Amino acid sequence: MAKITLVDDDENIVTSVSLALESHGHTIKAYYDGAAGLAALENDPPDLAILDVKMPRMDGMEVLRRLRRSSDLPVIILTSKDEEIDEILGFNLGADDYIHKPFSQRLLIERVKAVLRRAGRGEDEGVAGPATAAEVSARAIKRGKLTLDPARHDCLWDGKPVKLTVTEFLLLQSLAQRPGFVKSRDNLMDAAYEDQVYVDDRTIDSHIKRMRKKFREVDPEFDAIETLYGVGYRYRES
Repeated sequence: MAKITLVDDDENIVTSVSLALESHGHTIKAYYDGAAGLAALENDPPDLAILDVKMPRMDGMEVLRRLRRSSDLPVIILTSKDEEIDEILGFNLGADDYIHKPFSQRLLIERVKAVLRRAGRGEDEGVAGPATAAEVSARAIKRGKLTLDPARHDCLWDGKPVKLTVTEFLLLQSLAQRPGFVKSRDNLMDAAYEDQVYVDDRTIDSHIKRMRKKFREVDPEFDAIETLYGVGYRYRES
């Protein structure tokens, strides 16, 4: 199963979450402040990180911001706050999912399972058999200057690497599979979030905005992801 790093200053949360995840075969390492958690994530990257927002020394958003400078590690954010702006900020910084406290163990397990599956670290990874639709979609894609290799989670633009989070990669893959075809936000939600709970339009918009910014750091003229206002997005192959 997966190696998961949990960073939360609430001992009760750490204990309950650790027990729940360990009961499903995962290996858990826990840290109680953001600075210690960030150091652990950088020195010994796990398969998934779960970060609380409000912590001593360094909050979860700052941990995520610094982590995203060099890592596309899947991240789930936990928060006791109920302010929409925090969720939007988390997605803008590159979070893959968001869970509000209090939450049930069942919800947590399902979210963890879904994020790991999207990252290619799911329970069924490595099972042999006939090629499925998912396996076909996992083959490398070449579209103009863009090269996507889902098996390695590699993204290149004109030969230069672009580091994408799991969610960003899935959104781009969905768009690039059919250049010129418009994908609604609902289509993109299905591609990136599968069977998870509903996320609103602004979540998809935040991911697209962040993805464009990454490509423009490599190529200031990047315009391959086109917005059709009121409709959705499409990939424009040059």
